[in-house]
Amino acid sequence: MINKYLQAAIGTADADRGIAELQEFIDDRPDAREVRKALAVKLVYQGYKYEEIQTILDVSLGSITSWKQAYKEYGIEGLRLNHKGRKSYLSNEQREEVLGWLQTKNTWELGELEYKLAFEYDVIYESKRSYYDLFDAAGISWKKTTSLNPKADPEAVCAKKNRLKHYWQATQKK
Repeated sequence: MINKYLQAAIGTADADRGIAELQEFIDDRPDAREVRKALAVKLVYQGYKYEEIQTILDVSLGSITSWKQAYKEYGIEGLRLNHKGRKSYLSNEQREEVLGWLQTKNTWELGELEYKLAFEYDVIYESKRSYYDLFDAAGISWKKTTSLNPKADPEAVCAKKNRLKHYWQATQKK
């Protein structure tokens, strides 16, 4: 399955180990971009032509070449994404202070957190997701909840049923 040129260049045992290592990497990675890189290199090691890989994975020939070279030089680490993300607006100490502050109460409103971050730390996030992540890190659910379960109060349940019954009767034709 491995072509003769590849066998001569890296040896059959090395190619088999490389294929096994790449398959394990592919099985463990959630990011499709990393999987595509590893799959391209694996297909090269399995003897596929670059044009076939280009058609199968819809990637450029230059990408396949650079991914293969990165794998040869750095191993699996060469296939990982280099994106580190954006630098946080809050320092680690500030983030810990905010998380500690959030854990002082049981219920919060988003506006309270926005106000605290804006006036104490001069931080205003572009999306609500960042605020939700802070709530989540503090162990606070940001989903809508009720303070009391109406099913626990039989009178409230009966009152609601009677009200619904009233509406039902009001909509019937005479």
